[in-house]
Amino acid sequence: MYEKFVDVLVDELQIDRNEITMEAELTNDLGINSIELADLVMICEEKFEIEFNDEDIRKFTTVGDVVNYLETCAK
Repeated sequence: MYEKFVDVLVDELQIDRNEITMEAELTNDLGINSIELADLVMICEEKFEIEFNDEDIRKFTTVGDVVNYLETCAK
């Protein structure tokens, strides 16, 4: 799941693959703003066939947070 999510970050948000780690913070380390986060959520919902809970999205701080959520919820 980690590699699939990294691919989304690289392909959709043009983030340098070398900057992405499980501990990387979405905003502080990767520079993802609120609009990009909203786009990322929509892309992941479609790609992984899940629906994000708005309250859970607010808890996402790191790449690992999102990967763990995807692993828990993905079909």
